[in-house]
Amino acid sequence: MALQESSDVFEAGHDHEQVVFANDPATGLRAIVAIHSTALGPALGGTRFFPYASTAAALSDVLDLSRGMSYKAALAGLDLGGGKAVIIGDPQQLRSEALFRAYGRFVQSLGGRYYTACDVGTFSPDMDDIARECDYVTGRTVAHGGAGDSSVLTAYGVYQGLRAAAQFTWGTTALAGRTVGVAGVGKVGHHLVTHLLEEGASVVVTDVSPAALDRIREEHPAVRVVASAAELVAEPLDVYAPCAMGGALTDDVVEALSASIVCGAANNQLAHPGIEKSLEERGILYAPDYCVNSGGLIQVADELDPAGFSFERAQQRAAGIYDTTYSVFELAASEGVPPAHAADRLAERRMRDVGRLRGIWLS
Repeated sequence: MALQESSDVFEAGHDHEQVVFANDPATGLRAIVAIHSTALGPALGGTRFFPYASTAAALSDVLDLSRGMSYKAALAGLDLGGGKAVIIGDPQQLRSEALFRAYGRFVQSLGGRYYTACDVGTFSPDMDDIARECDYVTGRTVAHGGAGDSSVLTAYGVYQGLRAAAQFTWGTTALAGRTVGVAGVGKVGHHLVTHLLEEGASVVVTDVSPAALDRIREEHPAVRVVASAAELVAEPLDVYAPCAMGGALTDDVVEALSASIVCGAANNQLAHPGIEKSLEERGILYAPDYCVNSGGLIQVADELDPAGFSFERAQQRAAGIYDTTYSVFELAASEGVPPAHAADRLAERRMRDVGRLRGIWLS
């Protein structure tokens, strides 16, 4: 297995502590781990298994995602830093015990500065395979003492954030009678749809996966399915919930949106700097993604508690996403900035005030 540090990160202007590449030809493993900050504690973030078009595309994604994890952990009040990993390739073709065990040895070599978990393309049984070679794994199966599927509390946190956005926008947390468009009904979006229907909302969905849409049709016949994200955005919506890959909020999407609120589970939703201002100018309340989608991080972080994992404790903490989101909206209004900027300020304040007491984390 080959390990290599990258200096390209500094040339790109990123402020990451450490970026490491791994290659294991015997198993087909090609991976990158990016540790953005350990100012608040060891970095924790999922491993994304995805067929990136190039190594450069994978690097760009892992840098953005790891930075978002630092802010997510800080805003959630966790004593954790931000990191992320990507495995480059098609998980349908490359997934194997040998690959994940090789990856586990790679993560182990980082000495606890990075804890991994599930993300797009990886699941709790994969974490069990990684854990056969590595001590720094969360999101394991319940049978192995883990939190299981972290999408459960990710969706619950987004639901709490949406309730806060509804209260701030309409003066009530009730979603009954509102129309919510969910783009992406995979692991997280599927659970979010369930919460919305239980609230009495009308739900319209889309997804690139026919299997995901078939599952929704079978379990929730009342949900309406449209063919594409562009078609969904053109619908008369009260809420738009991006729950697939990043970059969902482009100039064209913002221009087409009729929704009053954007609140979804996807990471890095803003396609470029300035989109947050465009949303504000159109009177659309944006719930910052890393604020509302932190429930999964809270869930897997609970595995690190010395007493062992408690779903009830993790869910209680995830319920606090309502208060955190509302406080972001209040700060944004009082300081005259978009909610994305207000969330950044709160997260940066905690990283600065607490992080200066710690510095770079070492086991």
